[in-house]
Amino acid sequence: MEKIAKMSSENGVVIFTKSTCCLCYAVQILFQDLGVRPLIHEIDGDPAGADIEKALMRMGCSGPLPAVFIGGSLVGSTNEVMSLHLSGSLIPRLAPYQNHTIS
Repeated sequence: MEKIAKMSSENGVVIFTKSTCCLCYAVQILFQDLGVRPLIHEIDGDPAGADIEKALMRMGCSGPLPAVFIGGSLVGSTNEVMSLHLSGSLIPRLAPYQNHTIS
């Protein structure tokens, strides 16, 4: 879907969410704690939300939302983000988009 490609290529970090999703909120807080201010797109407030969600699944988002893009590439949902974080691989990927240094 063109909207997803445009948003993910024009912004360093994009999270597609639903306003009522607790996992979406948890990922947003993680990124905030890591000094990153992602573009948050709540699809439940978008008239094309159902189509966006279907397109994200077709793109390979393994679970329900959130769908996280870093540097224009789909990282995945909560499981993928947390796996990257626990392995120490998330912070280096986020480094170009951090507003402050994480020690």
